[in-house]
Amino acid sequence: MNPDNQAEQITPEQMLSPEQATALVDLLTYLRHVNYQHVAITPLSHARIYKRDAQGWAKTVRDIVGWGRPFHADVAGEPMFGLMQAGDVLQPVEMGWRSKVRVASLNGQLFLHSAYPTLEASSVFFGPDTYRFVRAVQHYAESTRPKVRRAVDIGTGSGVGAIALASLFPDAEVLGVDINPHALALARVNAMANGCHHVQMLHSDLLHDVQGEFDLIIANPPYLVDAAQRSYRHGGGALGAELSLSMVDAAMARLAPGGALVLYTGVAMVDGADPFLAEVGARLQNQPGFTWDYTEIDPDIFGEELDLPPYDIADRIAAVVLMLEREA
Repeated sequence: MNPDNQAEQITPEQMLSPEQATALVDLLTYLRHVNYQHVAITPLSHARIYKRDAQGWAKTVRDIVGWGRPFHADVAGEPMFGLMQAGDVLQPVEMGWRSKVRVASLNGQLFLHSAYPTLEASSVFFGPDTYRFVRAVQHYAESTRPKVRRAVDIGTGSGVGAIALASLFPDAEVLGVDINPHALALARVNAMANGCHHVQMLHSDLLHDVQGEFDLIIANPPYLVDAAQRSYRHGGGALGAELSLSMVDAAMARLAPGGALVLYTGVAMVDGADPFLAEVGARLQNQPGFTWDYTEIDPDIFGEELDLPPYDIADRIAAVVLMLEREA
């Protein structure tokens, strides 16, 4: 991973001025006030919903920033249209507008992420993996009740993991790190809008650009092989597991005594075997001082990938959670 290459993919219009960031915080506050809710689904499911009325214009606020349909200004109304204008998230289309961002809800909070379809290399994704990831982190926190003084979300994207950590451990120092400046810009807006003013969203390639040890490290890395190498999707390696394994290595080197890693990822199963589990086991075989637990939480995700290389050799893609603890 090269943060310099990633930074080169960010165009000036993707960055936020302080005034734009404030407008977007106010936009999320307004949407919360009008009880906006929207569950972000997979791109394939989103496409199917969209095709039901492919030429249709938005009739509701959820059509605008949930489904991403073109809209007329009067459908958004004031102050929403004015806040979108001030936040520079309006894209003109023939006879109307389209939003450059979407808004998803999770646990009573709202999160900005990239507009559909997420084709750009710097896109910030939010979908079913996000919901499963946050549930895994919450389950760990509630079942073990760890003492957390310092925590980090690697590859924070929209900031949802770091914001979840701040809610679960309000007295902890919480970092969200990412190599995508556009993701960090949206993550900072999401943190402010959700009242997490003490969360630090920082540029870092894994943990290379932050210092010290952590009591809790969480990660939801990209895990597919993506020809476009979009940062939210491309995991690297033959089957997409390279980045997940790099995050395991980074966590093992930086966990404080008694600290833990909670990693949610997807794994391509081949001939009934789990290659990611085998790699993790090999790494830990000669590493005393660590205990770990590995759970398959969904046996079949992104089934459409099985039609295409490299997944045409795989049985399935499964969602898994690795919990790794360093002995105190």
